[in-house]
Amino acid sequence: MLRYEHDPRNQSYGNEAVAALAGDSLVPEQIFKTLIIAAGPTLAVAVIPVPWKLSLKAAAAALGLARVTMADQAAAERATGYVLGGISPLGQRKRLPTVVDRSALSFERVLCSAGKRGWDVALTPQDLVRLTQAVTADIRAA
Repeated sequence: MLRYEHDPRNQSYGNEAVAALAGDSLVPEQIFKTLIIAAGPTLAVAVIPVPWKLSLKAAAAALGLARVTMADQAAAERATGYVLGGISPLGQRKRLPTVVDRSALSFERVLCSAGKRGWDVALTPQDLVRLTQAVTADIRAA
């Protein structure tokens, strides 16, 4: 578990984590954000490095969905049991279909939210994929 002091005025949660945690042995691309996406009433999870933007089209294709949009905050929080900025791909209230960006596999360890703002967990990308029952795909926006 890695912790850092979350500033409640900061609304850029991923960038705050990168600023606090990236350094000599950890690059920003190893710190992943958890995004909740929606295909109508169906929700899913996309896990991607903080510095990158998500390709909704690529995420939809990876999950076998026709089209997705970003889920609204209330739906994301209700489905996962976490607050925005602390949504973890692990231990969600209800298991949602998940795609992890393939870039994770190039690292020995990656970080993702541990379920609270200011808390991250380090794990191998293989464990992240296994524990979330995720598929991997290139989901970075061009």
